[in-house]
Amino acid sequence: MTRQDEIEARLWKALKSDRTVMLGLAGVDDGHCKPMSGQIEGDEGGSIWFFTAKDTEMVRATRGRHRAVAHFASKGHDLFASLHGELVLDNDRAMIDRLWNRFIAAWYEGGKDDPQLQLMRFEPESAQVWLDENHLFAGVKLVLGIDPKKDYEGKVAHLNLDNRT
Repeated sequence: MTRQDEIEARLWKALKSDRTVMLGLAGVDDGHCKPMSGQIEGDEGGSIWFFTAKDTEMVRATRGRHRAVAHFASKGHDLFASLHGELVLDNDRAMIDRLWNRFIAAWYEGGKDDPQLQLMRFEPESAQVWLDENHLFAGVKLVLGIDPKKDYEGKVAHLNLDNRT
């Protein structure tokens, strides 16, 4: 497994565990992103699914499909990522059934048939990922004369995710 593969595996594991990303549409709303809770099927990445309401600005601006970006920071702040791809409105009933849970249900009075329910699929094509170690540990290394630039090598990855969706 290459270092790039290891970083990609860490990215998907963190996304699946932490779920919250800052999601936005390219060229819309001055590039502002909104916190959204996503779901991923499987362990090897792929599409990220979001439940939302049809009357949101993001859904209205998407108009079926739109370029989008998702920014992510893991809970432990040991991994940061910026993912780029397409956001697609996709009310696939089979996928709604698979992803549905009590937390989603709390937002929709009509359940899976609520007229406001909108499922969105983010298809990531690329990502830049940064790994960050414990800041105290990094400070100790600096005191010991270890070049922080050298130590940072291998902790940044530019990933092609287009083959996952």
